[in-house]
Amino acid sequence: MRKISFVVVAVLSIVLASCGLGTTGGSSNASANASAGANAGGAASSVLGGVLSAVTNGQTVGNVLQSVLGLDKLTQKDLIGTWSYTQPGCAFTSQQLLAQAGGEAVATSIKEKMMPAFQKVGVNASNTQITFNEDGTFSAKIAGKSLSGKYTFDESTYKVSLQTLLLPINCYAKKNVNGVGLLFEASKLLSVLQTVAAMSGNSTLSTIGDLSKNYDGLRLGFEFAK
Repeated sequence: MRKISFVVVAVLSIVLASCGLGTTGGSSNASANASAGANAGGAASSVLGGVLSAVTNGQTVGNVLQSVLGLDKLTQKDLIGTWSYTQPGCAFTSQQLLAQAGGEAVATSIKEKMMPAFQKVGVNASNTQITFNEDGTFSAKIAGKSLSGKYTFDESTYKVSLQTLLLPINCYAKKNVNGVGLLFEASKLLSVLQTVAAMSGNSTLSTIGDLSKNYDGLRLGFEFAK
């Protein structure tokens, strides 16, 4: 909420300044200023109302939470259950890196660019799920390929370590507005998709590797919901 408060204060200052409110002028301009001030006050109220609505509505807050790892706290208890894939996921390791990359518009664009790669290997809601059990075991399907084993979750770093017969898989868990995300370094996600789908050298999958070259602190993966 500090971030929201800061944005509101900053925008309020800009709106008032641009409308001539909070400034002084000579006596010869007093009448003009009074008239302009009345009109500007209405405009400021309208503009500010829109800004307040934008920065405080659930969707805006939710987008920020979904695009930065660790911004919304996640516990191991939150992971328990069966989750089904909804869409590609991405997040940055800090709010600063998200801002440097270009913010929410870029995060949305990255997900859209990942979609063809996921579709290429057959990832969809009906064949990609994961179940975390209370006893430390998990079972999963990615594009219909089964995985199972044990897992650990570090609540201080949000790191999930999956131990399988094929390979160890490390990723990071993130709480979303409607579920959770499991996110990887780009090279690790590429390795997982290639291994699970028994594919390599696919030009579409290389898109995932290319994305990481353009953005610092980017993590890519899956978003899930119950």
